[in-house]
Amino acid sequence: MKHSNNRKFGLIVTGLLLGIFMSAMDQTIVATAMGTIVSELGGLDKFVWVTSAYLVTEMAGMPIFGKLSDMYGRKRFFIAGIIFFLVGSILCGTATGIVQLSIYRAIQGIGGGALMPIAFAIVFDVFPPEKRGKMGGIFGAVFGVSSIVGPLLGSFITETWSWHWIFYINVPIGLVAILLIARYYKESQLHQRQKIDWWGALSLVISVVCLMFGLELGGKAYAWDSATILSLFVAFAVFFIVFIVVETKVEAPIISFKMFKKRLFAVSTLLSVFYGAAFVIPIVFIPIFVQGVYGGGATNSGLILLPMLLGNVASSMVGGALAQKFSYRSLMFISCLFLLPGLYLLGTLNMDTPRSLLTLYMILTGLGVGFSFSVVSIAAIHHFEPQQFGSVNSTVSFIREFGMTISLVIYGTIQSHLMVNGLTEKVALIRSKAFSGVDFSEPRVLLSKELRAHIPSPVLHQMTDILSTSLATTFLWTLIPGGLALVTVFFMGKEKMRRFEKPSPSEKNA
Repeated sequence: MKHSNNRKFGLIVTGLLLGIFMSAMDQTIVATAMGTIVSELGGLDKFVWVTSAYLVTEMAGMPIFGKLSDMYGRKRFFIAGIIFFLVGSILCGTATGIVQLSIYRAIQGIGGGALMPIAFAIVFDVFPPEKRGKMGGIFGAVFGVSSIVGPLLGSFITETWSWHWIFYINVPIGLVAILLIARYYKESQLHQRQKIDWWGALSLVISVVCLMFGLELGGKAYAWDSATILSLFVAFAVFFIVFIVVETKVEAPIISFKMFKKRLFAVSTLLSVFYGAAFVIPIVFIPIFVQGVYGGGATNSGLILLPMLLGNVASSMVGGALAQKFSYRSLMFISCLFLLPGLYLLGTLNMDTPRSLLTLYMILTGLGVGFSFSVVSIAAIHHFEPQQFGSVNSTVSFIREFGMTISLVIYGTIQSHLMVNGLTEKVALIRSKAFSGVDFSEPRVLLSKELRAHIPSPVLHQMTDILSTSLATTFLWTLIPGGLALVTVFFMGKEKMRRFEKPSPSEKNA
Protein backbone atom coordinates (compact mmCIF):
# COMPACT_ATOMS: atom_id res chain seq x y z
CA MET A 1 0.00 0.00 0.00
CA LYS A 2 2.83 2.36 0.91
CA HIS A 3 4.57 1.60 -2.38
CA SER A 4 1.32 2.24 -4.23
CA ASN A 5 0.81 5.58 -2.50
CA ASN A 6 4.40 6.62 -3.19
CA ARG A 7 3.93 5.73 -6.85
CA LYS A 8 0.70 7.74 -7.00
CA PHE A 9 2.33 10.76 -5.36
CA GLY A 10 5.25 10.43 -7.75
CA LEU A 11 2.94 10.49 -10.77
CA ILE A 12 0.99 13.47 -9.37
CA VAL A 13 4.20 15.39 -8.82
CA THR A 14 5.38 14.44 -12.31
CA GLY A 15 2.19 15.87 -13.81
CA LEU A 16 2.55 19.08 -11.80
CA LEU A 17 6.21 19.42 -12.67
CA LEU A 18 5.48 18.95 -16.36
CA GLY A 19 2.94 21.78 -16.19
CA ILE A 20 5.42 24.09 -14.48
CA PHE A 21 8.19 22.90 -16.77
CA MET A 22 6.13 23.70 -19.85
CA SER A 23 5.14 27.17 -18.64
CA ALA A 24 8.57 28.19 -17.38
CA MET A 25 10.42 26.70 -20.35
CA ASP A 26 8.18 28.63 -22.73
CA GLN A 27 9.42 31.95 -21.34
CA THR A 28 13.10 31.16 -21.90
CA ILE A 29 12.46 29.53 -25.27
CA VAL A 30 10.75 32.70 -26.44
CA ALA A 31 13.53 34.89 -25.00
CA THR A 32 16.16 32.83 -26.84
CA ALA A 33 14.32 32.94 -30.16
CA MET A 34 13.30 36.58 -29.87
CA GLY A 35 16.19 37.85 -31.96
CA THR A 36 15.26 35.49 -34.79
CA ILE A 37 11.55 36.28 -34.45
CA VAL A 38 12.21 40.02 -34.63
CA SER A 39 14.57 39.61 -37.58
CA GLU A 40 11.73 37.85 -39.45
CA LEU A 41 8.63 39.71 -38.21
CA GLY A 42 10.20 43.09 -37.43
CA GLY A 43 9.19 45.25 -34.47
CA LEU A 44 12.37 45.54 -32.37
CA ASP A 45 10.70 48.54 -30.74
CA LYS A 46 7.70 46.35 -29.85
CA PHE A 47 9.30 43.02 -28.96
CA VAL A 48 8.70 43.47 -25.22
CA TRP A 49 4.97 43.26 -26.02
CA VAL A 50 5.43 39.55 -26.71
CA THR A 51 6.42 39.03 -23.08
CA SER A 52 4.33 41.84 -21.56
CA ALA A 53 1.08 40.60 -23.14
CA TYR A 54 1.68 37.16 -21.64
CA LEU A 55 2.48 38.59 -18.21
CA VAL A 56 -0.60 40.84 -18.12
CA THR A 57 -3.10 38.03 -18.69
CA GLU A 58 -1.11 35.61 -16.55
CA MET A 59 -1.10 38.18 -13.77
CA ALA A 60 -4.87 38.71 -14.01
CA GLY A 61 -5.55 34.98 -14.14
CA MET A 62 -3.47 33.98 -11.12
CA PRO A 63 -5.70 35.31 -8.31
CA ILE A 64 -8.88 34.29 -10.15
CA PHE A 65 -7.74 30.71 -10.73
CA GLY A 66 -6.29 30.58 -7.20
CA LYS A 67 -9.66 31.47 -5.67
CA LEU A 68 -11.58 29.20 -8.02
CA SER A 69 -9.32 26.31 -7.01
CA ASP A 70 -9.99 27.03 -3.33
CA MET A 71 -13.73 27.10 -4.02
CA TYR A 72 -14.31 24.26 -6.47
CA GLY A 73 -11.18 22.14 -6.43
CA ARG A 74 -7.68 22.30 -7.86
CA LYS A 75 -7.81 19.58 -10.53
CA ARG A 76 -10.34 21.02 -12.95
CA PHE A 77 -8.73 24.46 -13.06
CA PHE A 78 -5.20 23.12 -13.36
CA ILE A 79 -6.30 21.08 -16.37
CA ALA A 80 -8.24 24.05 -17.78
CA GLY A 81 -5.10 26.15 -17.46
CA ILE A 82 -3.09 23.64 -19.47
CA ILE A 83 -5.76 23.59 -22.20
CA PHE A 84 -5.74 27.40 -22.49
CA PHE A 85 -1.96 27.32 -22.61
CA LEU A 86 -1.89 24.74 -25.39
CA VAL A 87 -4.47 26.59 -27.50
CA GLY A 88 -2.43 29.78 -27.14
CA SER A 89 0.75 27.90 -28.05
CA ILE A 90 -0.76 26.55 -31.27
CA LEU A 91 -1.98 30.02 -32.23
CA CYS A 92 1.44 31.56 -31.50
CA GLY A 93 3.00 29.14 -33.93
CA THR A 94 0.79 30.51 -36.71
CA ALA A 95 1.55 34.22 -36.06
CA THR A 96 2.67 36.33 -39.02
CA GLY A 97 3.35 39.65 -37.25
CA ILE A 98 4.71 40.86 -33.90
CA VAL A 99 1.34 42.33 -32.84
CA GLN A 100 -0.51 39.14 -33.75
CA LEU A 101 2.05 37.10 -31.83
CA SER A 102 1.55 39.35 -28.81
CA ILE A 103 -2.23 38.79 -28.92
CA TYR A 104 -1.79 35.02 -29.06
CA ARG A 105 0.71 35.21 -26.20
CA ALA A 106 -2.01 36.93 -24.15
CA ILE A 107 -4.23 33.86 -24.70
CA GLN A 108 -1.34 31.65 -23.64
CA GLY A 109 -0.90 33.75 -20.51
CA ILE A 110 -4.45 33.03 -19.35
CA GLY A 111 -3.50 29.38 -19.04
CA GLY A 112 -0.16 30.22 -17.47
CA GLY A 113 -2.02 32.08 -14.74
CA ALA A 114 -3.46 28.80 -13.46
CA LEU A 115 -0.40 26.57 -13.56
CA MET A 116 2.07 27.93 -11.04
CA PRO A 117 -0.19 28.92 -8.09
CA ILE A 118 -2.40 25.83 -8.32
CA ALA A 119 0.59 23.49 -8.69
CA PHE A 120 2.13 24.82 -5.48
CA ALA A 121 -1.25 24.66 -3.73
CA ILE A 122 -1.65 20.99 -4.73
CA VAL A 123 1.81 20.20 -3.34
CA PHE A 124 0.95 21.82 -0.03
CA ASP A 125 -2.34 19.87 0.00
CA VAL A 126 -0.76 16.49 -0.70
CA PHE A 127 2.45 16.60 1.33
CA PRO A 128 2.86 17.03 5.10
CA PRO A 129 4.62 20.12 6.47
CA GLU A 130 7.98 18.44 7.06
CA LYS A 131 8.23 17.56 3.33
CA ARG A 132 7.08 20.88 1.90
CA GLY A 133 10.52 22.49 2.08
CA LYS A 134 12.00 19.68 0.02
CA MET A 135 9.16 19.85 -2.48
CA GLY A 136 9.44 23.63 -2.69
CA GLY A 137 13.11 23.19 -3.52
CA ILE A 138 12.32 20.58 -6.17
CA PHE A 139 9.68 22.78 -7.78
CA GLY A 140 12.04 25.73 -7.76
CA ALA A 141 14.74 23.53 -9.25
CA VAL A 142 12.43 22.36 -12.02
CA PHE A 143 11.71 26.00 -12.77
CA GLY A 144 15.45 26.45 -13.11
CA VAL A 145 15.99 23.26 -15.12
CA SER A 146 13.27 24.31 -17.53
CA SER A 147 15.10 27.60 -17.86
CA ILE A 148 18.19 25.67 -18.91
CA VAL A 149 16.45 23.30 -21.28
CA GLY A 150 14.42 26.15 -22.77
CA PRO A 151 17.34 28.09 -24.30
CA LEU A 152 19.02 24.93 -25.58
CA LEU A 153 15.84 23.51 -27.05
CA GLY A 154 14.74 26.90 -28.36
CA SER A 155 18.02 27.58 -30.12
CA PHE A 156 18.10 24.05 -31.60
CA ILE A 157 14.50 24.24 -32.84
CA THR A 158 14.89 27.78 -34.19
CA GLU A 159 17.98 27.01 -36.23
CA THR A 160 17.03 23.45 -37.23
CA TRP A 161 13.37 24.01 -38.15
CA SER A 162 11.86 27.43 -37.45
CA TRP A 163 10.84 29.58 -34.49
CA HIS A 164 7.19 28.50 -34.95
CA TRP A 165 8.00 25.09 -33.47
CA ILE A 166 9.13 26.54 -30.14
CA PHE A 167 5.40 26.90 -29.42
CA TYR A 168 4.24 23.61 -30.89
CA ILE A 169 6.64 21.70 -28.61
CA ASN A 170 4.34 22.51 -25.67
CA VAL A 171 1.54 20.32 -27.01
CA PRO A 172 2.91 16.82 -26.17
CA ILE A 173 4.21 17.99 -22.78
CA GLY A 174 0.85 19.50 -21.86
CA LEU A 175 -1.10 16.42 -22.93
CA VAL A 176 1.02 14.14 -20.73
CA ALA A 177 0.53 16.50 -17.76
CA ILE A 178 -3.25 16.48 -18.28
CA LEU A 179 -3.30 12.67 -18.40
CA LEU A 180 -1.32 12.24 -15.17
CA ILE A 181 -3.28 14.79 -13.13
CA ALA A 182 -6.67 13.62 -14.42
CA ARG A 183 -5.84 9.99 -13.68
CA TYR A 184 -3.99 10.05 -10.36
CA TYR A 185 -4.81 13.22 -8.40
CA LYS A 186 -7.71 12.63 -5.99
CA GLU A 187 -8.24 15.93 -4.26
CA SER A 188 -9.77 16.71 -0.92
CA GLN A 189 -13.46 17.63 -0.88
CA LEU A 190 -12.75 20.34 1.71
CA HIS A 191 -13.21 23.60 -0.20
CA GLN A 192 -13.78 27.18 0.78
CA ARG A 193 -16.58 29.14 -0.86
CA GLN A 194 -15.58 32.59 -2.08
CA LYS A 195 -16.70 35.24 -4.52
CA ILE A 196 -14.66 36.21 -7.56
CA ASP A 197 -13.50 39.81 -7.82
CA TRP A 198 -14.20 40.32 -11.53
CA TRP A 199 -14.34 44.11 -11.27
CA GLY A 200 -10.97 44.19 -9.56
CA ALA A 201 -9.41 42.03 -12.26
CA LEU A 202 -10.96 44.09 -15.06
CA SER A 203 -9.93 47.47 -13.63
CA LEU A 204 -6.38 46.27 -13.02
CA VAL A 205 -5.93 44.87 -16.53
CA ILE A 206 -7.27 48.08 -18.08
CA SER A 207 -4.95 50.22 -15.96
CA VAL A 208 -1.87 48.14 -16.81
CA VAL A 209 -2.72 48.07 -20.53
CA CYS A 210 -3.14 51.87 -20.53
CA LEU A 211 0.25 52.24 -18.87
CA MET A 212 1.85 49.85 -21.37
CA PHE A 213 0.52 51.74 -24.37
CA GLY A 214 1.36 55.11 -22.85
CA LEU A 215 4.98 54.13 -22.27
CA GLU A 216 5.27 52.35 -25.60
CA LEU A 217 3.76 55.07 -27.79
CA GLY A 218 5.10 58.08 -25.90
CA GLY A 219 7.99 59.77 -27.65
CA LYS A 220 7.47 57.61 -30.74
CA ALA A 221 4.05 57.67 -32.35
CA TYR A 222 2.96 60.60 -30.14
CA ALA A 223 4.73 63.32 -28.18
CA TRP A 224 4.89 62.80 -24.42
CA ASP A 225 2.72 65.86 -23.84
CA SER A 226 0.15 64.94 -26.50
CA ALA A 227 -3.50 64.45 -25.58
CA THR A 228 -3.33 60.76 -26.48
CA ILE A 229 -0.42 59.92 -24.16
CA LEU A 230 -1.71 62.10 -21.33
CA SER A 231 -5.14 60.45 -21.66
CA LEU A 232 -3.56 57.02 -21.40
CA PHE A 233 -1.69 57.97 -18.24
CA VAL A 234 -4.81 59.53 -16.73
CA ALA A 235 -6.77 56.37 -17.57
CA PHE A 236 -4.06 54.28 -15.91
CA ALA A 237 -4.27 56.37 -12.73
CA VAL A 238 -8.08 56.38 -12.67
CA PHE A 239 -8.49 52.63 -13.19
CA PHE A 240 -5.72 51.83 -10.74
CA ILE A 241 -7.47 53.94 -8.09
CA VAL A 242 -10.71 52.14 -8.98
CA PHE A 243 -8.87 48.85 -8.47
CA ILE A 244 -7.64 49.89 -5.02
CA VAL A 245 -11.12 51.10 -4.00
CA VAL A 246 -12.74 47.89 -5.25
CA GLU A 247 -10.21 45.79 -3.33
CA THR A 248 -11.17 47.52 -0.08
CA LYS A 249 -14.91 47.03 -0.65
CA VAL A 250 -15.50 43.56 -2.12
CA GLU A 251 -15.97 40.46 -0.02
CA ALA A 252 -13.23 38.43 -1.71
CA PRO A 253 -10.69 40.82 -3.27
CA ILE A 254 -7.92 39.77 -5.64
CA ILE A 255 -5.46 41.21 -3.15
CA SER A 256 -6.68 40.69 0.38
CA PHE A 257 -5.26 43.48 2.49
CA LYS A 258 -5.90 41.32 5.57
CA MET A 259 -3.11 39.02 4.45
CA PHE A 260 -0.69 41.92 4.60
CA LYS A 261 -1.27 42.26 8.33
CA LYS A 262 1.10 39.28 8.63
CA ARG A 263 4.49 40.88 8.27
CA LEU A 264 6.26 37.85 6.81
CA PHE A 265 3.68 37.57 4.04
CA ALA A 266 3.85 41.30 3.27
CA VAL A 267 7.65 41.32 3.13
CA SER A 268 7.78 38.10 1.07
CA THR A 269 5.31 39.56 -1.41
CA LEU A 270 7.33 42.76 -1.74
CA LEU A 271 10.50 40.74 -2.26
CA SER A 272 8.81 38.77 -5.03
CA VAL A 273 8.25 42.05 -6.90
CA PHE A 274 11.87 43.13 -6.67
CA TYR A 275 13.28 39.72 -7.53
CA GLY A 276 10.84 39.37 -10.40
CA ALA A 277 12.21 42.56 -11.94
CA ALA A 278 15.80 41.44 -11.37
CA PHE A 279 15.04 38.15 -13.11
CA VAL A 280 12.96 39.16 -16.12
CA ILE A 281 15.15 42.01 -17.41
CA PRO A 282 18.35 39.94 -17.88
CA ILE A 283 16.38 36.99 -19.27
CA VAL A 284 14.73 39.16 -21.92
CA PHE A 285 17.61 41.47 -22.86
CA ILE A 286 20.76 39.32 -22.64
CA PRO A 287 19.84 37.20 -25.71
CA ILE A 288 19.33 40.47 -27.62
CA PHE A 289 22.78 41.61 -26.45
CA VAL A 290 24.42 38.37 -27.56
CA GLN A 291 22.73 38.26 -30.95
CA GLY A 292 22.90 42.00 -31.66
CA VAL A 293 26.31 42.89 -30.17
CA TYR A 294 28.34 39.69 -30.44
CA GLY A 295 26.63 38.78 -33.70
CA GLY A 296 25.71 35.28 -32.56
CA GLY A 297 22.80 33.21 -33.77
CA ALA A 298 19.95 31.72 -31.76
CA THR A 299 22.19 28.86 -30.58
CA ASN A 300 24.72 31.28 -29.07
CA SER A 301 21.91 33.29 -27.46
CA GLY A 302 20.52 30.14 -25.88
CA LEU A 303 23.86 28.85 -24.63
CA ILE A 304 24.84 32.22 -23.18
CA LEU A 305 21.88 32.12 -20.76
CA LEU A 306 23.00 28.82 -19.23
CA PRO A 307 25.31 30.28 -16.53
CA MET A 308 22.53 32.40 -15.07
CA LEU A 309 20.00 29.61 -15.23
CA LEU A 310 22.36 27.03 -13.73
CA GLY A 311 22.87 29.47 -10.88
CA ASN A 312 19.09 29.67 -10.50
CA VAL A 313 18.82 25.90 -10.20
CA ALA A 314 21.61 25.57 -7.67
CA SER A 315 20.49 28.33 -5.32
CA SER A 316 16.82 27.38 -5.59
CA MET A 317 17.56 23.83 -4.46
CA VAL A 318 19.89 25.00 -1.69
CA GLY A 319 17.38 27.59 -0.49
CA GLY A 320 14.52 25.08 -0.28
CA ALA A 321 16.68 22.51 1.49
CA LEU A 322 18.00 24.98 4.08
CA ALA A 323 14.65 26.63 4.85
CA GLN A 324 14.18 24.43 7.94
CA LYS A 325 17.67 25.10 9.27
CA PHE A 326 18.13 28.81 8.69
CA SER A 327 15.81 31.77 8.84
CA TYR A 328 14.24 33.06 5.66
CA ARG A 329 15.95 36.39 6.29
CA SER A 330 19.41 34.83 6.44
CA LEU A 331 18.91 32.94 3.20
CA MET A 332 17.56 35.95 1.32
CA PHE A 333 20.37 38.16 2.63
CA ILE A 334 22.87 35.70 1.19
CA SER A 335 21.03 35.87 -2.12
CA CYS A 336 21.42 39.67 -2.19
CA LEU A 337 25.17 39.28 -1.78
CA PHE A 338 25.18 37.54 -5.16
CA LEU A 339 22.41 39.50 -6.84
CA LEU A 340 23.63 43.09 -6.45
CA PRO A 341 27.19 42.54 -7.76
CA GLY A 342 25.78 40.51 -10.64
CA LEU A 343 23.37 43.27 -11.69
CA TYR A 344 26.04 45.94 -11.40
CA LEU A 345 28.49 43.97 -13.52
CA LEU A 346 25.84 43.39 -16.20
CA GLY A 347 25.58 47.18 -16.34
CA THR A 348 29.26 47.40 -17.33
CA LEU A 349 28.84 45.32 -20.51
CA ASN A 350 30.16 46.77 -23.75
CA MET A 351 31.22 45.64 -27.20
CA ASP A 352 34.62 44.50 -25.92
CA THR A 353 33.44 42.52 -22.88
CA PRO A 354 34.80 38.96 -23.15
CA ARG A 355 32.21 36.20 -23.02
CA SER A 356 34.01 34.70 -20.04
CA LEU A 357 33.23 37.82 -18.00
CA LEU A 358 29.61 37.83 -19.16
CA THR A 359 29.44 34.22 -17.97
CA LEU A 360 30.70 35.22 -14.53
CA TYR A 361 28.25 38.11 -14.29
CA MET A 362 25.35 35.82 -15.14
CA ILE A 363 26.38 33.15 -12.64
CA LEU A 364 26.34 35.76 -9.86
CA THR A 365 22.94 37.09 -10.94
CA GLY A 366 21.49 33.59 -11.27
CA LEU A 367 22.70 32.54 -7.82
CA GLY A 368 21.07 35.63 -6.37
CA VAL A 369 17.70 35.23 -8.06
CA GLY A 370 17.36 31.48 -7.52
CA PHE A 371 16.74 31.71 -3.76
CA SER A 372 13.53 33.61 -4.39
CA PHE A 373 12.01 30.74 -6.38
CA SER A 374 11.79 28.51 -3.32
CA VAL A 375 12.41 30.53 -0.15
CA VAL A 376 9.98 33.38 -0.82
CA SER A 377 7.15 30.99 -1.75
CA ILE A 378 7.69 28.97 1.42
CA ALA A 379 7.92 32.07 3.61
CA ALA A 380 4.71 33.55 2.20
CA ILE A 381 2.50 30.67 3.41
CA HIS A 382 4.21 30.38 6.79
CA HIS A 383 1.29 31.72 8.88
CA PHE A 384 -1.66 30.43 6.81
CA GLU A 385 -3.90 27.36 6.84
CA PRO A 386 -3.92 24.83 3.97
CA GLN A 387 -7.37 26.01 2.81
CA GLN A 388 -5.81 29.40 2.08
CA PHE A 389 -2.73 28.17 0.23
CA GLY A 390 -4.29 28.65 -3.20
CA SER A 391 -5.20 32.26 -2.48
CA VAL A 392 -1.90 33.00 -0.77
CA ASN A 393 0.24 31.55 -3.54
CA SER A 394 -1.85 33.17 -6.25
CA THR A 395 -1.60 36.57 -4.51
CA VAL A 396 2.18 36.35 -4.26
CA SER A 397 2.44 35.14 -7.85
CA PHE A 398 0.03 37.85 -8.98
CA ILE A 399 2.01 40.65 -7.38
CA ARG A 400 5.28 39.20 -8.68
CA GLU A 401 3.85 39.12 -12.19
CA PHE A 402 2.53 42.65 -11.76
CA GLY A 403 6.01 43.81 -10.82
CA MET A 404 7.58 41.91 -13.71
CA THR A 405 5.05 43.32 -16.16
CA ILE A 406 5.48 46.93 -15.06
CA SER A 407 9.26 46.64 -14.85
CA LEU A 408 9.47 45.03 -18.29
CA VAL A 409 7.37 47.81 -19.79
CA ILE A 410 9.41 50.51 -18.04
CA TYR A 411 12.81 48.99 -18.78
CA GLY A 412 11.73 48.15 -22.32
CA THR A 413 10.80 51.80 -22.80
CA ILE A 414 14.15 52.93 -21.39
CA GLN A 415 16.11 50.62 -23.71
CA SER A 416 13.99 51.44 -26.73
CA HIS A 417 14.36 55.20 -26.28
CA LEU A 418 18.09 54.95 -25.66
CA MET A 419 18.41 52.89 -28.82
CA VAL A 420 16.20 55.12 -30.95
CA ASN A 421 17.81 58.33 -29.69
CA GLY A 422 21.26 56.90 -30.35
CA LEU A 423 20.32 55.93 -33.89
CA THR A 424 18.73 59.32 -34.52
CA GLU A 425 22.05 61.00 -33.83
CA LYS A 426 23.63 58.84 -36.54
CA VAL A 427 20.66 58.79 -38.91
CA ALA A 428 22.28 60.96 -41.57
CA LEU A 429 25.32 58.72 -41.78
CA ILE A 430 23.27 55.55 -41.67
CA ARG A 431 20.85 56.60 -44.38
CA SER A 432 23.61 57.90 -46.63
CA LYS A 433 25.21 54.46 -46.47
CA ALA A 434 22.02 52.51 -47.21
CA PHE A 435 22.26 50.26 -50.22
CA SER A 436 21.66 46.69 -51.37
CA GLY A 437 18.03 47.00 -50.29
CA VAL A 438 19.01 47.18 -46.60
CA ASP A 439 17.68 50.00 -44.41
CA PHE A 440 20.34 50.49 -41.73
CA SER A 441 18.06 52.75 -39.71
CA GLU A 442 16.00 49.63 -38.87
CA PRO A 443 17.59 48.15 -35.70
CA ARG A 444 16.45 44.60 -36.46
CA VAL A 445 19.19 44.27 -39.10
CA LEU A 446 21.60 43.75 -36.17
CA LEU A 447 19.80 40.53 -35.28
CA SER A 448 20.09 38.92 -38.70
CA LYS A 449 23.37 37.36 -39.82
CA GLU A 450 22.41 37.79 -43.45
CA LEU A 451 21.61 41.50 -43.13
CA ARG A 452 24.64 42.23 -40.93
CA ALA A 453 26.85 40.95 -43.74
CA HIS A 454 25.65 43.83 -45.95
CA ILE A 455 26.40 46.58 -43.41
CA PRO A 456 29.67 48.49 -43.91
CA SER A 457 31.99 47.97 -40.93
CA PRO A 458 31.96 51.61 -39.70
CA VAL A 459 28.17 51.71 -39.70
CA LEU A 460 27.89 48.26 -38.10
CA HIS A 461 30.32 49.33 -35.37
CA GLN A 462 28.32 52.44 -34.56
CA MET A 463 24.96 50.67 -34.53
CA THR A 464 26.34 47.87 -32.37
CA ASP A 465 27.84 50.34 -29.92
CA ILE A 466 24.49 52.12 -29.63
CA LEU A 467 22.70 48.84 -28.94
CA SER A 468 25.34 47.75 -26.42
CA THR A 469 25.18 51.05 -24.54
CA SER A 470 21.37 51.03 -24.42
CA LEU A 471 21.31 47.51 -22.97
CA ALA A 472 24.08 48.11 -20.42
CA THR A 473 22.37 51.26 -19.17
CA THR A 474 19.13 49.33 -18.86
CA PHE A 475 20.88 46.68 -16.75
CA LEU A 476 22.28 49.36 -14.45
CA TRP A 477 18.76 50.58 -13.71
CA THR A 478 17.94 47.11 -12.29
CA LEU A 479 20.09 48.04 -9.29
CA ILE A 480 17.07 49.97 -8.04
CA PRO A 481 14.87 46.88 -7.43
CA GLY A 482 17.99 44.98 -6.35
CA GLY A 483 18.83 47.56 -3.70
CA LEU A 484 15.22 47.71 -2.53
CA ALA A 485 15.28 43.93 -2.15
CA LEU A 486 18.30 44.16 0.16
CA VAL A 487 16.56 46.71 2.37
CA THR A 488 13.33 44.68 2.43
CA VAL A 489 15.10 41.47 3.50
CA PHE A 490 15.89 42.96 6.92
CA PHE A 491 12.15 43.19 7.69
CA MET A 492 11.56 39.43 7.32
CA GLY A 493 12.09 38.59 10.97
CA LYS A 494 13.70 35.40 12.28
CA GLU A 495 11.10 32.84 11.18
CA LYS A 496 12.12 29.63 9.50
CA MET A 497 10.11 26.67 8.28
CA ARG A 498 8.58 24.70 11.12
CA ARG A 499 9.67 21.07 11.14
CA PHE A 500 6.48 19.49 12.37
CA GLU A 501 2.84 20.51 12.39
CA LYS A 502 -0.34 18.66 13.06
CA PRO A 503 -1.70 17.52 9.68
CA SER A 504 -4.79 19.36 8.59
CA PRO A 505 -7.96 17.57 7.45
CA SER A 506 -7.12 18.32 3.82
CA GLU A 507 -3.76 16.57 4.21
CA LYS A 508 -5.35 13.53 5.83
CA ASN A 509 -7.90 13.18 3.05
CA ALA A 510 -5.51 13.87 0.13
